[in-house]
Amino acid sequence: MERRPFPLSFSVREAEGLWRVSAGAAQAGELVDLLVAVANDAVAVVSLETNSYLDEDWHPLQPALIAAELGVPCTVHPLGSWASGTNGLPEELLVMDRDLLPRFLDGTWSPYELTLIDVSADVTPEQLDELALVLGTTGVDEPLLGLLGDSRVWFSGHDDCYVMLETRDAALPAAILARLLSLLAGSALAELTEEPFVRVPEPDIQLPEQLIETAPHWIGALSHVTEDLVAIGLAALPDPWRLGTPFPQADLTATLDVRDGTWRITPKE
Repeated sequence: MERRPFPLSFSVREAEGLWRVSAGAAQAGELVDLLVAVANDAVAVVSLETNSYLDEDWHPLQPALIAAELGVPCTVHPLGSWASGTNGLPEELLVMDRDLLPRFLDGTWSPYELTLIDVSADVTPEQLDELALVLGTTGVDEPLLGLLGDSRVWFSGHDDCYVMLETRDAALPAAILARLLSLLAGSALAELTEEPFVRVPEPDIQLPEQLIETAPHWIGALSHVTEDLVAIGLAALPDPWRLGTPFPQADLTATLDVRDGTWRITPKE
């Protein structure tokens, strides 16, 4: 808004052993390794919308054809007529080995809607139908994984930018926040140096854990950038950030020392 840089945003809440995170800005391909690390043996692609793969009539390709274009083997599970018109449900689900998900989200294309959930390698068609039914009938703010047996992570991405996920893994929220910090710093350094790719170290996990212990909702914006130093102002919010919320006075500063690859948090001066 008002041509200001897009902020880092992060929000987490825990209930009954499940952690729900909303965050930005991150592409699915920038978080995929973190998702794979906590997932079961297979991943179901529940919904997928993109303008990156179109047919000769400018219609989006089916997800199975996109997987074929990318050389990613998968199983296609068609949903019955019962799913037609159900909120967020496609005509078919894809199921692939979790280790193939990084190749599927390889960074050469962008989904503007994407929903993933992990499943067992021997998931049955009946279980996939049940999974689709739960996903199609559960409200946005309702706990999800508690209804889905052994699934460990659900991911939903909008505009390949806004992230919402739910997990049984207590360490994943802090890992997501660490990744967001490194992505924001990396984007600033890439723009400054005019390099397409910049390798940026992630903070030790104790840093995002400290932030989460301090407050559940954060917003961050770049405050100082040189080739040697990147400073990000962080402010705790009373509620999850929404587009258009003005950036308040920063409470803390997360600083990356580019030369020695270390991060630190200090009170805002």
